[in-house]
Amino acid sequence: MATAIDIPTQPPQTINGSITLPPPQPNPYTRARESLDRDGFVVLPASLFPSFDLDALRAAAKRLTTTSREGKWPYIRTLPKQFPPWTADASQGIWGVQHLMHPSNPDHLTFAKSYFDAELLKYVAALIGCEQGEMVMELYNMLVRPDHAWSLRWHRDDIAADATAEEELERLGKPGFHAQWNLALYDDASLIVVPGSHKRARTATERSADPYEAHIPGQLVVELKAGEVVFYNNNILHRGVYDETKERMTLHGSIGTTLGSAERARNVLQHGVGEWIKDYDFNDFDPDMEKRAKGMRERLVDLGKKSGDVEYFSKDE
Repeated sequence: MATAIDIPTQPPQTINGSITLPPPQPNPYTRARESLDRDGFVVLPASLFPSFDLDALRAAAKRLTTTSREGKWPYIRTLPKQFPPWTADASQGIWGVQHLMHPSNPDHLTFAKSYFDAELLKYVAALIGCEQGEMVMELYNMLVRPDHAWSLRWHRDDIAADATAEEELERLGKPGFHAQWNLALYDDASLIVVPGSHKRARTATERSADPYEAHIPGQLVVELKAGEVVFYNNNILHRGVYDETKERMTLHGSIGTTLGSAERARNVLQHGVGEWIKDYDFNDFDPDMEKRAKGMRERLVDLGKKSGDVEYFSKDE
């Protein structure tokens, strides 16, 4: 079980009536980066993001999920397909909702406020190791409860299952150039990871295991409380196990950087965000958020122009 890192605070201490300052505390952004680098993931407590409006997000998420299940929202992840592209046919059930910030979604601003949240972006910049002005808007989707028990296979998001150990190490040795996170609107224990696996090739046991193996040595269930955020390296060995009896509405986002635009193009553009992002309207944003969002959007548009057509990670799965 993974728990959120502590962000320690100490009140001033008094000695003989004089106030002395407490010893300096570790920078919380540095601590988060250290945890991510070491383990491949880090869970941040809800208290770090007081501007997240969980009630508004839940209400918006319920509306869009209902619309999606009714077949009235075409941007969905359909069962039993694991990777894009997906069709707009919801008749077999869904496990995700795409493009939360699409301008045709009446609640797009509610989701955008959490995606472009100033504090969240501070953590993103620290975890990537970039400046705010280098961040690129990427994806904001939602993972939801399926209609029956279902799971994703063990995988790394940007390394094929048949990659050799040498191929794995070559990719893992390169910077990720992005931050990826889950924001749980309800308690969520669907994500399973193998800590530290983002730094090494798969072991013989992992390589020979069934793709849906229930228990791999060292695996850990990331248990999120509502409002908590887990950032994770997308090439950590991981899978999702979905319980149809428990409500799940977990916002699934990613943000990149101009430092590695070419490496991120397929991961982002295969989801179809380039089809609508140039028309995104920021008129309802507050001025500071509008400035941040416009810059990030323009960098994404530029990424699309430079990349052209991209392939899918695993088109037939």
